[in-house]
Amino acid sequence: MRLGFAGLGLMGEPMAARLRHAGQDLTVYNRSAPPRARLAALGANAVDTPKALFAACDAIILMLRDDAAADFVLGRADASLGDRVAGKLIINMGTHAPGYSRALETEIHAGGGAFVEAPVSGSRGPAERGTLVAMLAGDAEAVERSRPLLAPMCREMRVIGPVPSATAMKLAVNLYLIATIASLAEAANLAVAMGVNLALFQEIIRSGPLRSDVAMAKLDKMVRRDFSPEAAIKDVCKNAALVSEAAAAAGADAVLLDRSRQLFEAVIDDGGGALDMAAVSTVFRNHAR
Repeated sequence: MRLGFAGLGLMGEPMAARLRHAGQDLTVYNRSAPPRARLAALGANAVDTPKALFAACDAIILMLRDDAAADFVLGRADASLGDRVAGKLIINMGTHAPGYSRALETEIHAGGGAFVEAPVSGSRGPAERGTLVAMLAGDAEAVERSRPLLAPMCREMRVIGPVPSATAMKLAVNLYLIATIASLAEAANLAVAMGVNLALFQEIIRSGPLRSDVAMAKLDKMVRRDFSPEAAIKDVCKNAALVSEAAAAAGADAVLLDRSRQLFEAVIDDGGGALDMAAVSTVFRNHAR
């Protein structure tokens, strides 16, 4: 199957690279040229318009930052969606609101295409290693067609149900992630404030029942003060807004999310939007002065 990939950002580029390393025939599109050039160096066919991407492919993976970017690539903005998606399998791996995803499925089906939600749990590191966890939703036949295309990027794929159940699951997972990293940063700050060696705090967490891969990765960044992005704070805040909207629509409380979101937004206010989400730890130090 001729596969396309749109969106070569912080996550998308290593995901597309995994597909090429697996030998997948791949056509890529990205608005900016440098990521296209890097994928071309790996053997991908790089195109400079969404129209060319859809013309060259039978299935297209979308890993785009927001609704506007997805609308542009799909042709929703200029009413060319039907022409682009007819006979194609569209796999959306980005994070959007449930209502947006449901509407997208309806329009793609109306245009003669198939649609699968496949948001992932994981950041740039797991994307580079091909160990993302994908949450799948859509018609059973389309979901099964998507599995071999997603396999080089994922260590696990779970079918959640009909659209937009995978998006709903992703938002619930994101709430847990956002609140977890905020509380980890607060605990690390408390340890330092009480004179505890932060590296020893890290070892205690590593050795005990609270250990997790994400906690270890983010705590390591806090200890080393290396905030090169694997999950950028600006994207965390965008996703937090989606979670907050979904919680309000569902009538669910999101008290921890709301407070955590304020902490991440404070980093953006300090100019740190492009930093890794572990940089939320700097909020305590910066605002304690």
